[in-house]
Amino acid sequence: MSVLRVEDAEAGVRTLTLDRPGALNALDRELKDVLLAALRGAARDRAVRAVVLTGAGRAFCAGQDLRERGEGAPGLAVELHERYIPIVEALARLEKPVVAAVNGVAAGAGFSLALACDLRLMSESASFISAFGRIGLVPDSGLSWFLPRLVGPARAAEIIFTTDAVDAATAERIGLVNRVVPAERCLAEAQALAARLAAGAPLALALAKRSLAYALAHDLSASLAFEADLQGVAGRSADHAEGLAAFAEKRPPRFTGE
Repeated sequence: MSVLRVEDAEAGVRTLTLDRPGALNALDRELKDVLLAALRGAARDRAVRAVVLTGAGRAFCAGQDLRERGEGAPGLAVELHERYIPIVEALARLEKPVVAAVNGVAAGAGFSLALACDLRLMSESASFISAFGRIGLVPDSGLSWFLPRLVGPARAAEIIFTTDAVDAATAERIGLVNRVVPAERCLAEAQALAARLAAGAPLALALAKRSLAYALAHDLSASLAFEADLQGVAGRSADHAEGLAAFAEKRPPRFTGE
């Protein structure tokens, strides 16, 4: 039985469901390997225009499966370099929109996975927990990079140092999620948002995601120049020509990603 469900919708949306509900979708080696493979597969598949990441049952992801931390397990740094870092980079670099449907608790590396997505919808009953400090560890899998950029350094320090749970209402108020939705609608709302994004111009969305990532690490002048270069690429695309034609003809555009 697979630990990851992969489901495609006609709109070009691929839903990846972490499927270890009995373990709160904790990340064991098998799940990490198949998740990475699925993200790389989505990147290669031109029919996939947007991705939804969620969890089965009552959790989004409880982070590392601590039952694997017994004798014979690789060192934590090794496991991060070999599995976690590639997953986070695959999410962040996937040039298609990724929407997290945070259906339940997202703890530790599960918190990091949610933050590595482009957009987050959160169930009103869900919560985020930076659980690392509870077992004598430090944040990993990108948490210390994503979190202060979303909520600021002081609030990020509070969340990490105290390990207090962040409920859905607080997460929405401080900018951790795009919106909070009823628990029974979390996945459907995320898929609807992903379908809306999938209807957009694939190349333009890919370049916009690339531009946002670049701007986080560069100053204004460099970002302005990078935007101009990307706009040159977009302006030469068939999608741009289609967008202009659709505007002139007063009809919905039919983007192909060319």
